[in-house]
Amino acid sequence: MKISKIILFLFFISANIVTVKAQSEDEAVKLCVNNYLNGVLKGDASLLNQAFHPTAMLRTVSGSGSIQDIPVAKFVTSMPAGGIQTKGGSTKLVSYAYVGVSALATVELQFGDFKYIDLLSMLKFGNEWKIVSRVFSRADLDAQVKGMGGSSTASVATAPAKPAPKKSTANVKPKADDGW
Repeated sequence: MKISKIILFLFFISANIVTVKAQSEDEAVKLCVNNYLNGVLKGDASLLNQAFHPTAMLRTVSGSGSIQDIPVAKFVTSMPAGGIQTKGGSTKLVSYAYVGVSALATVELQFGDFKYIDLLSMLKFGNEWKIVSRVFSRADLDAQVKGMGGSSTASVATAPAKPAPKKSTANVKPKADDGW
């Protein structure tokens, strides 16, 4: 009887540890995004440098149709004093998702008569999330993010899963990690 109580106690303790870790991971992703949003809003270079990895790149398509790359250092130094709030701007987190060491967030930077929609790609370095890429579009104020992560409802058709053929696991050597 005493052993079963100890096992039950250990089970509840381990379940709580997993829950706390998941919540703290969630908060860590949001902290990175919020550092970006508040940095842009207030023109705070310190917050922006906390949000971005030093090698991050900002990308969009120029008016001529070619890719325009902006190094993060140039973006941070070109931030207006006082941030976009001095121009009537606001920020909003639209959605975010993460798994393993990668995350993606969609945010809006709204100005008086237009907004930017940013797709922020993040990677986890140690215990910190950093934005490694910002892909952005200038859009009309009424433009909505579409797709599964956005405000529209969409369903994606998938083919029914076929059962995998049974393979022998005898004498199978593990493959080297090829990055996939």
